[in-house]
Amino acid sequence: MAKLVLNTEGFEDNYFTGTRMLGIISQLKGYRFCWQVNAQLQYDFRLCADAEVQTRKKNRNYFFQVYQYYEPGIQMVHSIYENQFEGEYLVAELKHFDFLWLIKADIISEEEFSDLQQNLKTISGVQLVTELMLEKIKNKENLIL
Repeated sequence: MAKLVLNTEGFEDNYFTGTRMLGIISQLKGYRFCWQVNAQLQYDFRLCADAEVQTRKKNRNYFFQVYQYYEPGIQMVHSIYENQFEGEYLVAELKHFDFLWLIKADIISEEEFSDLQQNLKTISGVQLVTELMLEKIKNKENLIL
């Protein structure tokens, strides 16, 4: 029987076109962090069971939860990834971050992005928020939903 192989060349570049990402350090659990974001910043993040990222390492499955919010009326999707599950990391090179916030949009202004960073820093339990340069992240394929 012939074995078919999916050609993913160029897919990663296309997926991350028009995206920005924040790394967040916080002692909050994922559901609590998203609840705080929703309450204080007027978002409506929901746990997206369909987008849960599963990886297999050391003969074990690891599950990383993803929360998503679609901005009404515009082409903008916010995804918050939990970066740790039982001692393993979704993106190992970013293991010092608890959450990765990926924004996919046609256009996001510098002012809007900067305001988001500043507003996130006001949430109790958030210790650090910084922009991550996607082109410098080697193992970002786990972020593709």
